[in-house]
Amino acid sequence: MSNHALVLFAHGARDPRWAEPFERLRQIVEEQKPGLVVSLAFLELMTPRLPELIAQLVQDGCTEVTVVPVFFGQGGHVLRDLPVMIDEIRHQYPLLQITVAPAVGESLDVLNAIGRYCVGMLGNG
Repeated sequence: MSNHALVLFAHGARDPRWAEPFERLRQIVEEQKPGLVVSLAFLELMTPRLPELIAQLVQDGCTEVTVVPVFFGQGGHVLRDLPVMIDEIRHQYPLLQITVAPAVGESLDVLNAIGRYCVGMLGNG
């Protein structure tokens, strides 16, 4: 196992089909960076939840984790819930290096890609 892991962090939902695009995203990222451990974790309603996934990664020898919130914006879950979870994880695993990225929707590249998609839908409906 690589000592660095990338965790795509999403909200979660009751319907398991909701996670399908996130799983495709995980696979795309994994293909772009072979050898990197890329995992999905959820805030609620789905498993694994972030603390459980981090525990498994640490057990597997991971020493560095980058968490990318796959949220459209920096709303309450990213601004309030995630920091509490990260603080608890840091307390539990003080030697683990954790980096938390801004929500993906805060990236101009992501917004431009979504904008191109939306414009591309003109006349397709």
